[in-house]
Amino acid sequence: MTTTGITVQQTARPHGFPAPGHFAFVEAPVPGPAPGTALVENLYWSVDPYHREAMDSDELWTLGSPMEGRTIGRVLASRDPGLAEGDLVLHRSGWRTHALVTAGRDGTRRLRTYEGVPLTAHLSLLGGTGLTAYVALTRTLRLQPGEDLYVSAAAGGVGTAAGRIARLLGAGRLVGSAGSPAKVKHLTEHVGYDAAFDHHDGPVGELLARAAPGGIDAYVDNVGGDHLAGAIDALREHGRIAWVGAVAQYNSTEPPAAPRNLFRIVEKSLRLEGVMVSNHRDAQEEFEDFLVPHLRTGRVAPDETVVVGFERIVEAFLGMLRGENTGKMLVAAHS
Repeated sequence: MTTTGITVQQTARPHGFPAPGHFAFVEAPVPGPAPGTALVENLYWSVDPYHREAMDSDELWTLGSPMEGRTIGRVLASRDPGLAEGDLVLHRSGWRTHALVTAGRDGTRRLRTYEGVPLTAHLSLLGGTGLTAYVALTRTLRLQPGEDLYVSAAAGGVGTAAGRIARLLGAGRLVGSAGSPAKVKHLTEHVGYDAAFDHHDGPVGELLARAAPGGIDAYVDNVGGDHLAGAIDALREHGRIAWVGAVAQYNSTEPPAAPRNLFRIVEKSLRLEGVMVSNHRDAQEEFEDFLVPHLRTGRVAPDETVVVGFERIVEAFLGMLRGENTGKMLVAAHS
C-alpha cells in the first residue's frame, strides 16, 4: 500500500480567472484509520463549477487546507462498522489521493453499484450533477409532458443530464445553448435536443427566439446574465425558471448588471426559484430507481469528459471553467 498521499490545497484567492499558481500539491504520510473511520484510496474525482465559488470563500475553502469535492474511492482499511475493506464509497473529501471517511457523515455512503452501469456515472448522470437536473425538472419546474424547455450551458454536466432526463419525462420542444458548433452538434445528435445554438453567434435572446419561435414553458438556468434575460422574454405566461448556476459571473471581478427585463417576471406571472441539490438528498433513491433502468438498456448514457491522472486535477478544473468539457468533467486515477 502507498505510504505517501497527496492533497491539493488552495494557496491564494484569485482575482478573476484562477491560475495553476493558486494551487499546491502537498505530500504527507497516509494516515491510518482511527476508531469510527475508514481509509479510502480515491479512484475518481469530480471538478465542478461550484468549486470556483468556493475559491472566493473563507467559509468554504480555507487557504492551506485540503480542498473538497465529490469523489469515489475504495476502502483500504476500516475501523468503521458501516464500511468494510473493498467497499466502494462516495464521499466529499476529494482533491486528494487518500481520505479518512465515516459512513453517514458529510454525505459519505457505500455505493449501490448496478450491473451494466459504469462507475463514473455515480459522479455524473447518477451523481450530484444528474440529481441537480432531476430535482430542477421534477420538483422546481414540475415539468409536464409536452411542455417546451430551454436549458443554458446545455452541453455541460447538468445541461446534458437535464436534456436526457427531460426527454424521459416527455418534454415537448427541447432547446439548448452551448459554446461551440461541436457542442451544438452533440446536443442535437446525441443528447436529444430538438434545437441548439452557439451563444457566440449573436444576442442570446434573438438566437433563442429563432430556436423556439413559439416560446417556452420552463427554463433550467446554468448561466444567468443574458441567458436569463433571453429566457424571461421567451417564457410564456406562468412559466417557470429553475436557477441552478451562474457560470457567466463566476470569474468576473465585478458583479454583472441584473437583466433589464426582470419586471417581466411580474407581467407574465413567472416563477423563479433557486436549486440547491443539498436540499434534496432525499431524492437520491427515487432518482436512481427512475434512471438506472434506462442506463441499463442504453436508452440514456452518461456524457463525460475524463482526464486521466490525479496530477492533472487542476488542469481539468481550469479546463472545465473554460468550457473544454462536453458533459461532466471527471478525473480518473488510472485509464
